[in-house]
Amino acid sequence: MSTLRANAGRALDQNRPKGRVLALDYGRKRVGIAVSDELRLTAQPLSILKRVNRAIDVGRVREICRAHGVSRIIVGQPLHMTGEAGEMAEEAARFAARIQKELGIQVEMVDERLTSWEAEQTVGHARRRGSEPVDDVAAAVLLREYLDRENGAAGALRTEGD
Repeated sequence: MSTLRANAGRALDQNRPKGRVLALDYGRKRVGIAVSDELRLTAQPLSILKRVNRAIDVGRVREICRAHGVSRIIVGQPLHMTGEAGEMAEEAARFAARIQKELGIQVEMVDERLTSWEAEQTVGHARRRGSEPVDDVAAAVLLREYLDRENGAAGALRTEGD
């Protein structure tokens, strides 16, 4: 029976999506960037891009995707605490659509409520006082939550029928 389970686990692993996931914490002045490992288990802050204009910003994201072998992008959707989409959510969605169109990589919008707050709690007082932005850490929080959901769904399939 354990051999059967091991074979089923390997089959599920082969069907799991492969390649790195890039997370973008979109803002008007900066875009926080985080990237997963190839197994999609961990999330690491990568950088903070200072916004220039849409064409240059998309070009820089393209280069990061090439350098890291990104196969999926998630963009934080800044919803209000009520769950309603406001002006920033619409801007982020337009940015995500442009990224997908220009790069040809699947882009998914992901609820980012409280990621900046969690990032500030994570890095402590140095960044919280405004001396250094936390956009990259917020992107890593967003990515970690996304990966946890993705891996949780795969784990649920593995344990089903035990």
